[in-house]
Amino acid sequence: MDDLYRDYILEHYRRPHNFGVIEDATSSFEGSNPLCGDRITMMLRINDGVVEGVGFTGRGCAISQASASLLTDEIKGKPVAEVEAFRADDLLDLLGIDISPARLKCAMLSHDSLQHVLGDLGASDPTNTTPSPAEAGA
Repeated sequence: MDDLYRDYILEHYRRPHNFGVIEDATSSFEGSNPLCGDRITMMLRINDGVVEGVGFTGRGCAISQASASLLTDEIKGKPVAEVEAFRADDLLDLLGIDISPARLKCAMLSHDSLQHVLGDLGASDPTNTTPSPAEAGA
């Protein structure tokens, strides 16, 4: 089963969904993990309280990039209130593998960046983002 999830993550890494710049983004944020060099710029276009467009650019390990791909798939077309309710644990569930404490920041970079974008929109608290390694099941 782990091999299936690894293949799933590698597929999102090789062919990420929603990868690219959104020129008319309502808000964006560039997040980084200085410990490993991962970078993600998350962009949202909000129309009538709904995430009409979402995109990301960046570079980094398979976990960070697959996480961003999965997250953008999950929030596209949803009301901002529903996106605000999307927790870090929900993203870990989407990844479907155990994440070690060393890789937790990689996995959560897209979620952290999303929280900052929502914060810039006045919608969320960008400081409440990453679960502890114990909460992540590591």
